[in-house]
Amino acid sequence: MEKLIPTLIDGLNLGSVYALVALGYTMVYGIAKMLNFAHGDVIMVGAYTLFVCITTLHLPLWLTFIIAILVCSVLGFIVEKLAYKPLRGSSPLAVLITAIGVSYLLQNLALLFANTKYGMDKQFFSSFLNLGSLKIGNVTISGVDFLIWITTAVIMVGMMLFIKKTKTGRAMLAVSEDKGAAQLMGVNVNKTISITFIIGSALAAIASILFAAKYQFVESTMGSLFGIKAFAAAVFGGIGSIPGAVIGGVIIGIIEAFSTAFLPGSVNAASDGFAFVILIIMLVLKPTGLLGKQTTEKV
Repeated sequence: MEKLIPTLIDGLNLGSVYALVALGYTMVYGIAKMLNFAHGDVIMVGAYTLFVCITTLHLPLWLTFIIAILVCSVLGFIVEKLAYKPLRGSSPLAVLITAIGVSYLLQNLALLFANTKYGMDKQFFSSFLNLGSLKIGNVTISGVDFLIWITTAVIMVGMMLFIKKTKTGRAMLAVSEDKGAAQLMGVNVNKTISITFIIGSALAAIASILFAAKYQFVESTMGSLFGIKAFAAAVFGGIGSIPGAVIGGVIIGIIEAFSTAFLPGSVNAASDGFAFVILIIMLVLKPTGLLGKQTTEKV
């Protein structure tokens, strides 16, 4: 019983980071109708950028955070322009294969950089964000924990307001409904999709900052599994739904934390699979996810 609250806190931390990445997935799919499986690797790029800025360049933290967000945003913009824009209108399979190719390209470039610069792939941060802690009974909650939860909640609310209240957000909604009709109404579809990729990549950068602050490591392959879990979170919550992505991410994070903490050692080694088992059950019972909307295809 004494492990219950700490495990829940770990699950909320991990789930909140998944949620931020899932927001990027759900935005790109909801608006551009494509699965960007390279999105998880943007987190890895953001984490490596943090590592270089903090340990090698010794830059101030505020500047490091800005650089990480800018690097990831520019990366998202470039990937969309070079890899995905030429395939707009192509089959979903072509886009999917391209996304997987971009993912492996980013992983191998990061691996080459890390091995050349530092002699090994996996690198560890020192504790660069010390925000103290709060002790409640026998449970200690760190300031980084609170930062992760508050940041995720603020971003979720901010994204919902942005989509509903701003001209760019309404343009995104129009493109998600019908690209052709939106273009006829004067919406710049290419610009809107590029902005979507930039915002999604910026959210991935914020996720990388929170992940590095909490777990203090980076490696070239971390984005791959991270991205798949975040995609599962987006589908679980209802892909295209902003609150659904957050709820899905938190649920999957909690499931993973509890399966790791309470299952026998021989079983919890496969804890990554339990979230996907729950996802499969959800898709069988409710294919649109928790908050997804049923859509009708017109013929």
